Amino acid sequence: MDVYKWAHKLVPVVACEHVMDCFELARDIRSLDMRAAPYDLRELGYEPVRIETPEGKARYAAEQRVFAERGQVLRERLITACDRMVRPL
Repeated sequence: MDVYKWAHKLVPVVACEHVMDCFELARDIRSLDMRAAPYDLRELGYEPVRIETPEGKARYAAEQRVFAERGQVLRERLITACDRMVRPL
């Protein structure tokens, strides 16, 4: 979520496509969190991730690792954009 927050704050410097990529990551993370919550949200289209089971916990952890990798790429792009702002070409 923080990557999206900072990308959005830096809109004049950061490309809109990058802001959208950050938003999509934040949305996907929130979706997983909602699916792992103790509430039944199937009526809203969210299949539960049962983190109380070993399989569910492993699935949750695997999805979190993918989010971490996606976030790292987005953070690097954000840092590059900030570097260009501070040190123009």
